[in-house]
Amino acid sequence: MAFEASVKHLPFSRKTLRVTGIVAGCLLLAYIVVGLILAGRDEIPTPPANAPVILQGGNVRAGNHTISSRSWTLSYDRGSFTPDGVTGTLDGVHDGIIYRKGKPYIELAARHVELNAETLDFTALGRVHIHMLHDPYQRSFDTDFVTWTNDAKLLQMTHPSYLHIGGQTLEISTITIDFSQNQVHLGKIAGSVRIP
Repeated sequence: MAFEASVKHLPFSRKTLRVTGIVAGCLLLAYIVVGLILAGRDEIPTPPANAPVILQGGNVRAGNHTISSRSWTLSYDRGSFTPDGVTGTLDGVHDGIIYRKGKPYIELAARHVELNAETLDFTALGRVHIHMLHDPYQRSFDTDFVTWTNDAKLLQMTHPSYLHIGGQTLEISTITIDFSQNQVHLGKIAGSVRIP
């Protein structure tokens, strides 16, 4: 009973205390919300997740725009990779080399190359020129679509290609160069050449 008497003599009523508590809670909530809103105002925004990573000087040999693997080396004018680093594109590919048993076997130039950094496969598009190195017949090929399958060591030209031998030209429907077997498989041939 003494407790009831002391509550009745407080200068604030229960209603006043309740209203004061609600107002204090609202002010605290407003303070937290405004703090959260203002917290990120001065931070530098992060780049979008799908923005490409631009290669500066290649990822193997700094300064000369070259990317290499054990099977091939590609020099390029401009290149970029996806943020995860798995797929990339190279423009203006020149002085590309594909190796056979560790030795340069084919030289490649292409307008555009799309590559997979995990599988080391690539596709060359646009004007593609291939030159057989250390070849007594000086064979070279021109086409617009070439695929390299790294595991199988196959270079395939599935679009019409032009084989040049000693100033003469053959049109060939498909060409597959098997690096493992050291064989060149030719599809349908149009034209004729004289091989010395």
